[in-house]
Amino acid sequence: MRKVKNIETYKSSKPTVVTIGTFDGVHIGHQKIIKRLINTGKREGLKSVILTFFPHPRMVLQKDSNIKLINTIKERHDILDDLGLDLLLIKKFTQEFSRLSAEDFVKEILVDKINAKKVIIGYDHRFGRNRNADIDDLKKYGEAYGFEVEEISAQDINDVAVSSTKIRTALKEGDVQKANAYLGYNFMLSGKVTKGRGLGKQLSFPTANIEIQEDYKIIPKQGSYIISSIIGDSVVHGMMNIGMNPTVNGSKQTIEIHFFDFHKDIYGETVQIDLLHRIRDEQKFESVEALKQQLAKDRETALEYISKHHA
Repeated sequence: MRKVKNIETYKSSKPTVVTIGTFDGVHIGHQKIIKRLINTGKREGLKSVILTFFPHPRMVLQKDSNIKLINTIKERHDILDDLGLDLLLIKKFTQEFSRLSAEDFVKEILVDKINAKKVIIGYDHRFGRNRNADIDDLKKYGEAYGFEVEEISAQDINDVAVSSTKIRTALKEGDVQKANAYLGYNFMLSGKVTKGRGLGKQLSFPTANIEIQEDYKIIPKQGSYIISSIIGDSVVHGMMNIGMNPTVNGSKQTIEIHFFDFHKDIYGETVQIDLLHRIRDEQKFESVEALKQQLAKDRETALEYISKHHA
């Protein structure tokens, strides 16, 4: 993507307005801050830049961290691109980088690499070795190195934190509609289509299994969901099951999608699946025939929902 750069090989010739953060989810709280960044850039003739870290600092600094993220790094790129951001800069987060002093971070990254003329940052932002520098320190460095610091209020920062927590909780509970309301778009799963056991075909509900490479990606609660996807130029709807396939004694969690009225071979392709609504919990049926009957009911439920909300 043209709007994504690795900071190790980047040096901005143009003056920039920058904010720093993970922006996982790029939800409605984040979008408020990002729109402010983009509008400031347009108003003041500055390139709008987000500096983000990957892997997530907690993945590096807390070895036992099992943090799950709302977006993969590519999903985050795509959403930010759609919002109109000029550039997403990625800094690889390492133990060595975490030991960089606050002043070295400002000089080497914000000034020399990014050419920052304005930094929009949260009132509680901390940075540098042991996170020992705060926004007042950043303002002093701004005076020394020639950039302005604009503070994001406690209310706006709180909105961001609350939204992230509520989204993760909603996804763990399977409430994708609540998660989508906070995100401002549909929660997505992106992965490569792989061949499964062929059970769906035997049941007259052929499925595409998707394999998600990124083990840090949050997976919603097991169960059946109504989904949509763009394949080629077409919007395709369907239903998806996340679970263990207990009726046939499955041994590992799978993500299987049955697309409605779709017959193309997409094995090996990468698809993005948008989650629209949850139908039910996964359950163990008395027989394969009982499972087949339930799938027929799920299809009716899904088609009714789609005609009502997405026709």
